[in-house]
Amino acid sequence: MQPNANTIQAEVNNALATILQEDIETIGSGRTDSGVHAKVQVFHCDLNITISTDELVRKMNGLLPNDIVVNKIFEVKDEAHARYNAISRSYEYHILFNRSPFGSAEHYFTHKKPDFKLMNKACKLLIGKQDFTSFSKVKTEVNNFFCDISKAEWQFSEEKATFYVTANRFLRGMVRALVGTLLNVGYGTISLEEFKNIISAKDRSQAGQSVPPQGLYLCDVRYPEELFNKL
Repeated sequence: MQPNANTIQAEVNNALATILQEDIETIGSGRTDSGVHAKVQVFHCDLNITISTDELVRKMNGLLPNDIVVNKIFEVKDEAHARYNAISRSYEYHILFNRSPFGSAEHYFTHKKPDFKLMNKACKLLIGKQDFTSFSKVKTEVNNFFCDISKAEWQFSEEKATFYVTANRFLRGMVRALVGTLLNVGYGTISLEEFKNIISAKDRSQAGQSVPPQGLYLCDVRYPEELFNKL
């Protein structure tokens, strides 16, 4: 929820309140910066409903704006929490090399192609649990800056490239800062050794600039199966 802007959470809360005739507060798996997209997002809330979950999905999608869609509602254990029980999150970052009138709000455009094979070598340095302070926004309230990255790789063609990354958690602005710094490796601005030193420096000023938000997508959030009453 934001005091000065409309949000997905506000729209979902309003749709539920309209259907159930009571105030409903949802809690999401996390928040994204303005301009960032979500192929998948998860929230939990407490509901007392007499209709089926499929019927509730249909009614919600009838009220929500076209750019928000509810795909499924699951019954979960009472203690289930969308944010704190997530065991992994996955993001994608999409880049186009040929300017197009279509998709400008969903991709980052650059005409300069980097060395993706070299960037994938840098990605291997990201794997594992380590301190990612160098890729976090400075003013953020977290207990620590450790993240455990299990996947980080680029897939690319002549027309586009996509960065795939999965971790147990992400810091504010982390993926966009990672992409910006990896592009510096691909453009030859910094070496693999310098990239390694940036990670260990734990200093945001050492890393590259964050890329624009429109190319970033939250694409998966995973939970332990035992949280679900029905799958």
